[in-house]
Amino acid sequence: MVKEINHKGKKYFQCGICGFYYNAEDLAQKCEDFCKKHNSCSLEITKHSVKLN
Repeated sequence: MVKEINHKGKKYFQCGICGFYYNAEDLAQKCEDFCKKHNSCSLEITKHSVKLN
């Protein structure tokens, strides 16, 4: 399940499987779907992830 996170006044979405953060909910959902199906991450999806400080 994709989690919505508020960090420093901005909204982010976290993949419930691998824990990567995204600016867009649809990317987090795509990541989670890929992780579930393949039991690994997609480089094409994770290149859009963001780092939270």
